Amino acid sequence: MLQAIDRLWRTFATGLCFASFGLGGLLLRLIVFPAMTLIVHEHRLRMTLARALIRQSFRLFVWMMRSVGVISVEVRGAERLARKGLLVLANHPSLIDVVLLIALLRDHDCVVKEALRRNPFTRGPVEAAGFITNDGGPALVDAAIASVRSGSNLIIFPEGTRTAIDGEGPRWQRGAANIAVRGGLPVTPVLIRSTPPVLRKGEPWWRVPQRRAHFVLDVREDIDARPAIDSASSEAQAARLFNEQLRNYFTKELTVHANA
Repeated sequence: MLQAIDRLWRTFATGLCFASFGLGGLLLRLIVFPAMTLIVHEHRLRMTLARALIRQSFRLFVWMMRSVGVISVEVRGAERLARKGLLVLANHPSLIDVVLLIALLRDHDCVVKEALRRNPFTRGPVEAAGFITNDGGPALVDAAIASVRSGSNLIIFPEGTRTAIDGEGPRWQRGAANIAVRGGLPVTPVLIRSTPPVLRKGEPWWRVPQRRAHFVLDVREDIDARPAIDSASSEAQAARLFNEQLRNYFTKELTVHANA
């Protein structure tokens, strides 16, 4: 009986959290960011302020989800995210992964889907913060390298989309490896796990698990791209080698923890 009541409460609380998130995104787009554009004329300063505001909004959202008992969150190696100019790679098991990461990172940047620029709830934050959209082709790599070298912490999900409800992960994309190789940048891996799984691709938000989901964000030591670069005869080959190294690393580490 108590378990059924707890699950019913978490269903209601999840809906309340996401409704608040959507309303907050709409208010930012319609009121806050237009006002910021009128008041702050310098582009870089306006972008920095927008990112800071998004981070604080996401921190509030995570606090809300934790406070009402929808999720719990554990961060390991958080001190590694206190640096600047990071290329952060993470797996993508749930809908709120980017929210959890942005809540932890100062001066964040993201490679996001073009669809988010068209969504009325997310368009305002995406445009105001100057996030990189994934429709840029070759220019995307240059923009990503420039972002990291400017001191921003760039978040990329190489899988591109969330893990599906059937447990199948999407195809691992090579874009992040290209950025690391062409820019000579190390990668900061973040392993994200949710126990039990929740908010996967194809899973309605109201289908909450039997117990509260516990998220673990495990920030690991940097992975250097230079060995792949030094052993390859071209940038393209180095990107393929490094991409395979990254894919194997995430697959192995996530499998080890899943079987533990």
